[in-house]
Amino acid sequence: MRNDAYEALLAHVRETAALESVAGRLGWDQETVMPRGSALQRAEEMAAMEGVLHARRTDERIAEWLDAVEPEGAVAKAQVARVARAHSRATRVPADLAQEIARVTSVSQGIWAEARAADDVAAFLPTLTEVIRLKREEGAALAQGGDPYDALVDDYEPGMTGADIAAMFGALRPRLVALRERVLGAAKQPAPLEGNFGSEAQLRLARDVAAAFGYDFSRGRIDIAVHPFSSGSGNDVRITTRVSESDPFNCLYSTIHEVGHAAYEQNVDPDYLLTPIGQGVSMGVHESQSRIFENQLGRSEAFTGWLYGEMRDRFGDFGIGSARGFFGAVNRVRPGYIRTEADEVHYNLHVMLRFDLERALMRGQLDVTDLETAWNDRFKADFGVAVDRPSHGVLQDVHWSVGLFGYFPTYTLGNVYAGCLHRALRADLPDLDARMAAGDPSPATEWLREKVQRHGALMAPREVIAQACGFEPSPEPLLDYLEAKFGGIYEV
Repeated sequence: MRNDAYEALLAHVRETAALESVAGRLGWDQETVMPRGSALQRAEEMAAMEGVLHARRTDERIAEWLDAVEPEGAVAKAQVARVARAHSRATRVPADLAQEIARVTSVSQGIWAEARAADDVAAFLPTLTEVIRLKREEGAALAQGGDPYDALVDDYEPGMTGADIAAMFGALRPRLVALRERVLGAAKQPAPLEGNFGSEAQLRLARDVAAAFGYDFSRGRIDIAVHPFSSGSGNDVRITTRVSESDPFNCLYSTIHEVGHAAYEQNVDPDYLLTPIGQGVSMGVHESQSRIFENQLGRSEAFTGWLYGEMRDRFGDFGIGSARGFFGAVNRVRPGYIRTEADEVHYNLHVMLRFDLERALMRGQLDVTDLETAWNDRFKADFGVAVDRPSHGVLQDVHWSVGLFGYFPTYTLGNVYAGCLHRALRADLPDLDARMAAGDPSPATEWLREKVQRHGALMAPREVIAQACGFEPSPEPLLDYLEAKFGGIYEV
């Protein structure tokens, strides 16, 4: 009977996972190829799908199966624990609220995109106000008397709280700010990349780089989106990128970043397909994969040396005369406006800004009408420059429009995890640079597949990282890496 209960439970959640994949594909379609005039209909479709999914997640039989089952072995125990957690959270959120969030955030995404294109904050604020109202309501339902923001963070990084995040940021900020001041004040400043780089040639190179980093095109594809993202799991994992003819690094490193996410999903043990553990365990661990692919590997001196040759072959002379100079251009430190284009020194400062603002929004300590001013004031204080237009400021990210409150801190947590993984990876692969210099990061990507990706959600987030590294995660490896790398580039 108990085994029958486990099989019935797994059959139910597999079917739910399949339907979630369908809903995810609707989201991918909306951000890539959906006609603009379809937005309101798509919102109704998404709300309908969420209604079906919520009913399945809160099905009374799940509690009965959970009471009856006695899982044996690590895999079964992990499956049951994930189901129990998801069921507990789903039953706290009323069905009509879940559907309304799906409906409003589907429409909000399009309104945000148009407002961003027009640099019109006022056009977005009424919708954002509604999204925040709904997410506050959801957070309160999940928290059951606790901190609503903590409850939302727990969706993306189980066990993490706002206080944990604030402590992590407190440990990072002093050394990051000190490094930034040394670098920006250095006598040696790398020259920037300049020129015109054709879109089609960029996309061809991006596809080649994606394949080199292990992206399986037989189970995925690359499309264009305003905000690059990865979507799906298992045997259908799609990514997007964007192209600027004056900035090929935007396309190339957005692609490598999203391949890190996609590789995680493609490399989970196939026996876990469409089960609760058949996906990345948390967004922090997910970001560790995308960030280590993009930065520690993709922006390393060895790999950029290979990339320099490829770009010269494909685009001709673009004014940088050496691989060392190209390495400096790839890693040039500037206090820019855009998080996704930020260098490694400034990136986490962008995340800290968003964390503080969204936490205040969720707690009712910041009104939506004051958000733009709060953003601009904080940006000037942290980066030393004034925001010149909303698309470079409060309108630049898609996350708040689709209700992803509590998501931003996982970017920095992912950087911290990536720093730990990189230290362990380098200890295990002392000859890695020789392969990277030939355009072959496979020893590193295979190490990550074996140590992290194949496990899916079998273990808790910190447990995955600690087991892979052989030590408990902390900010020090990331800070040590940044100081060594940029100290060398800038000779400070």
